Amino acid sequence: MRIKGNYIDIAAKSIYYAAIEIEDGIITAVTREEGESKNYIMPGFVDAHVHIESSMLIPSEFARLAVVHGTVATVSDPHEIANVLGLKGVFYMLDNGKKVPFKFNFGAPSCVPATTFETAGAVINVKDVKDLLKKDDILYLTEMMNYPGVLFDSPDVMAKIAAAKEAGKPIDGHAPGLRGEDAKKYADAGISTDHECFTYDEALEKIEYGMKILIREGSAAKNFEALIDLLPKFPDRIMFCSDDKHPDDLILGHINKLAARAIDKGCDLFDTLNAACVNPVKHYNLPVGLLQVGDPADFIIVDNLRTFDVKATYIDGELVAKKGETLIPRVESEIVNNFNTSYKSEDDFVVVAKTDKVNVIKAINGEIVTESYVASAKVETGNAISDVEQDILKLTVVNRYGDTPPAVAFINGFNLNDGAIASCVGHDSHNIIAVGTDDESICKAVNLIIENQGGIAAVQGKEEQVLALPVAGIMTNADGYAVARDYSVIDQFVKTKMNCPLTAPFMTLSFMALLVIPQLKLSDKGLFDGAAFAYKELFA
Repeated sequence: MRIKGNYIDIAAKSIYYAAIEIEDGIITAVTREEGESKNYIMPGFVDAHVHIESSMLIPSEFARLAVVHGTVATVSDPHEIANVLGLKGVFYMLDNGKKVPFKFNFGAPSCVPATTFETAGAVINVKDVKDLLKKDDILYLTEMMNYPGVLFDSPDVMAKIAAAKEAGKPIDGHAPGLRGEDAKKYADAGISTDHECFTYDEALEKIEYGMKILIREGSAAKNFEALIDLLPKFPDRIMFCSDDKHPDDLILGHINKLAARAIDKGCDLFDTLNAACVNPVKHYNLPVGLLQVGDPADFIIVDNLRTFDVKATYIDGELVAKKGETLIPRVESEIVNNFNTSYKSEDDFVVVAKTDKVNVIKAINGEIVTESYVASAKVETGNAISDVEQDILKLTVVNRYGDTPPAVAFINGFNLNDGAIASCVGHDSHNIIAVGTDDESICKAVNLIIENQGGIAAVQGKEEQVLALPVAGIMTNADGYAVARDYSVIDQFVKTKMNCPLTAPFMTLSFMALLVIPQLKLSDKGLFDGAAFAYKELFA
C-alpha cells in the first residue's frame, strides 16, 4: 500500500510532501517527493488514561466509536470491572479488546478493592498483580489510588509497586491535592504520572518531583483550562487523557478535541502532537507506531492542523474509519456479571434525625472532588428528608453484592425538582448510587437498577427511564451508537424535565461514591471523609 500527502514527522519537527510505503502492516519507507496535498498524514491519537467501562461500552464497541476521531490506542485501566469481577473481569476486557483492530494497552489494577471502607465484588492481591505483570499484554501498574498506603509504607502497596519495578513496567499515579513532602515521597516511590491534578501549582510541583502530568478532560472532570499552560514549558512531560467518558461525549470527539483546543490556545503544533500522540507511546512503551520506518502503520489523515478533522484512520495498515464512519464491525460478546441484592422498600431509605444539623456533600460541576458543609436538616415526623428548596437531597448507596441496609446521606448540587436518578456505575466498587427528592422515587430508581442487573435510571412521577448495562452491571454489549442515543435521551430528561444543572449528571453521581477523592463521599458502609480517610457521622 502506498499513501501520499503532507507527512508530519513529529520527531524531526518537519512537514513535507511524501509517499509512505506499507507492507504487512509495517511502514517500510517514507520518501520525500515533489507535489502538494490538502491532506496531512500524522500519528494517531492516544488516550493516555481511560477506564473503558465508563463509556458504558465493552472495548470492541468503544473502539468502533473512538477510531472515527483518529484515536488508535488507549492506555486502559480495567480497574472498574476488576472491582466487580476480579481477574475474570480483567481477562474479559483483554479478550474482547483483541477481537477488533484497536490497541487498548491494559494495565494490572493496583487497588481492588479501592479501599476497605466499601464493599466491592472482588479482591486482586499481590500475587494476582505479580502474575498479571508477567503477561506481555499487561503493560503497566494502574493508578495507585491508595496514596496513604504509599506514604505509610503499607506492605501490600509497596509489594505491588516493587512487582512493577521488577517487571520493568511503569506505575501510574492518583494523588489529588497531594503536595509538599508527601507528594515528593509518593513520586520517589516510583510512581511516574498523575491525572488528578486540578490546579497549575499542584501539577507544576509534581513535575518538579519527576512525575509526568496527564491533562484530563472527561465527561465530568475537566482540568484542561487549569493545566494547559504547562504544555509549552514541559512538552515532553505532558499527555492528554479522558479518564472517564460517557458514550454521548465519545460520539462527539476524543483526544482530537484536546489537540484542537491546545492549538486554539496558541500551543505549538509539535508540542501538542507530542502530548496527544507521542509521549504516551514512549512512556508506556506501547506497541503503537509513530509514523517512522519500521513502525506499525498506525496513523490518521486529517484535512487541517487546527481542528484535526479526521478523514481516515489506519491501525496496522488497516483502514478502520473513513469520513466519519467506523469500519470496525460489531462482534459478539458474552454477558458476565456479579449482582446479588434484593429489591428495596421505601422504609430502607428512612433517616431518623439524631440532631437538627447534618453534614452535606457539595458536588461541584466539572470536578470529581467535593466540598462539604453543615446545614439545618429538614425534619418531618422525626425523620430527616430531602429539602428541595435548599437543594439538599437524599443520597444513597446500596450494596449490590449482598443484602445489607442502604447507606444514606445528603447532597447539594443536583438541584432536582422532583424524582430521582440512580446508577450502578458507582466508582469504585460499583454499588448502586441514587439521589432524589423523596423516598418513593429513590426506591423506584434503585429497583429499576436491580431489575436490570445494572444500568442507569431516572424516575419522575409515573415516568421511568432506564438504560440497562448487563455486562458487569456497568457496560452493555449493544451497538455503541444506539447506546449513545439512548443515554442522551435519559441525560436530557434529567437536565430538562428534572432541572439538573450539571454538565454530566450521571457521571457526577458516579463519583459521589469515589472515596479516594476528597472531601466528603458516601460508600455502602457510610459517609466518608476522603481527607481524613475515615468515616464521618451524618449528623453534626
